[in-house]
Amino acid sequence: MAVGCASGTSSGGSDAVAADSVAMVDSDTECEVMLPDTSYSSASVVKTDLQIPDTSVSGVLESIDDLYADAAGAFTFRKGSRRDASFGGKLAGDPSEIVVDWVYKTVEDYTPTRYGAWGGGTGWTGQPLYVEWPDSLISRFHANGQNDVARQEIIVGSLSGDVYFIDFQTGQPSRKPVETGNPIKGTVSLDPTLNGNLYVGQGLSAHTDVAALVVDLNTHKISHRFGPDPKAYRRWHAYDSSPVRVGQFLFRPGENGTLYKFIIRPGSLTLHSALRYMVGGAAPGMEASMAVYRNYGYTADNAGNIICFNLNTMLPVWHYKLPDDVDSTPVVVEESDGAYLYTGCEVEHGDLHQASFVKLDALTGEKIWLNKTEARRADVGEKHFDGGYYATCLPGSGNCSGLIFQNLVRNTDGQNGEFVAFDRSTGKIVYSTQLRYYAWSSPVGFLTPDGKQYVVTADCSGRVYLINGADGSIVASRSVGANFESSPVVVGNHLVVGSRGNSIYKLSLK
Repeated sequence: MAVGCASGTSSGGSDAVAADSVAMVDSDTECEVMLPDTSYSSASVVKTDLQIPDTSVSGVLESIDDLYADAAGAFTFRKGSRRDASFGGKLAGDPSEIVVDWVYKTVEDYTPTRYGAWGGGTGWTGQPLYVEWPDSLISRFHANGQNDVARQEIIVGSLSGDVYFIDFQTGQPSRKPVETGNPIKGTVSLDPTLNGNLYVGQGLSAHTDVAALVVDLNTHKISHRFGPDPKAYRRWHAYDSSPVRVGQFLFRPGENGTLYKFIIRPGSLTLHSALRYMVGGAAPGMEASMAVYRNYGYTADNAGNIICFNLNTMLPVWHYKLPDDVDSTPVVVEESDGAYLYTGCEVEHGDLHQASFVKLDALTGEKIWLNKTEARRADVGEKHFDGGYYATCLPGSGNCSGLIFQNLVRNTDGQNGEFVAFDRSTGKIVYSTQLRYYAWSSPVGFLTPDGKQYVVTADCSGRVYLINGADGSIVASRSVGANFESSPVVVGNHLVVGSRGNSIYKLSLK
């Protein structure tokens, strides 16, 4: 998709015509163009307040190119803007074992907070990034005194409040950690243009006010801090969502009920616009990461709202409601007959006993199917553990291209969980594989040369599973760490994933 393909089209009204739901392609250049400036009737329940502090810059995207598609590594949660975990995991043949290559230890910070002490390691979603640095940037880092930067580098935010840099090959430190002052629960995000910006969101306040940060990797210092927003509808100012870049803008959903649109400059951000919204008189917060399809962005919040926004205007295109909190990041998949969105909700409220997983038309919000599966909230002493879907789903590929995989927290027999395969066409469960414990970590896929897909997932007891995607059989499992809440990043036949406590692991499939 070239920049020249980014000219907008518009059509109006709450009752959009059928043509607006069709993906648009320029017949002369055969490149995709922007999706229409449409508002469906479902969006009328979303009451918006759009503020544009910087009116000197147009809000229209300069390009709808997927900047992550050809990036040299995995630069954001689930690798790309569609959040479809297209890591490209590859196997030489059928695997039979899980091998630990190295373990990296973080510091631990047990400073008491209102919400407990967090230690180190990584939490939910906590996915590491992987980057292969070009020679030009290696030279720049060396010129700035960063002499040990690895050409293949892992970057990960920790519950200790630090951002760590690890040599992918050896597991040794490749730079000193960047201390941010507060626990980082979500997945950090590297600017796909390699301008030096690393976007970091803090999860709660331990030592300072919680903030959204930019780390300038050229100077290895925090260069931008966006603290509590006094205009936000909610007072919870955390940022677990992994930011995403589209065109010249960075989009960052906040748990304070605001979707932020920043103008990107090396080392800093400038706020272009802020979209605050309410549904049914309430202002929910967003922990899920935003998925992007061309100029449409898809958010989910803790009241179950799934909203499609036009990223040019920041106004809603459509709305769909699930019955409970949606922390599972929406995933957009192009299929033979259109573009679709998949996600599911938790079971947080005691009177709800089913978890919902849905497939929607990504352009209109029309429900294609809805699967409701038994799950519940578990109350253990003074704590409660929600059921349903925390993990982000994995679209099947190869011999599993008709499936979509997800981890389900049942809580129907203690704190049990399952690995579930849905039929993409019907929404029916093809099979369900029992895990030792419930899982918040998102599954990742690997393909053999003959197109067989194997899936790796980890549970909250520290066990890692290698699963045959075609039938759900467990090929191998291994108790590796403590609590794997975090999702892995995949490189070839390897994965890197962190656990609660103080450990980050590189694993191989053999």
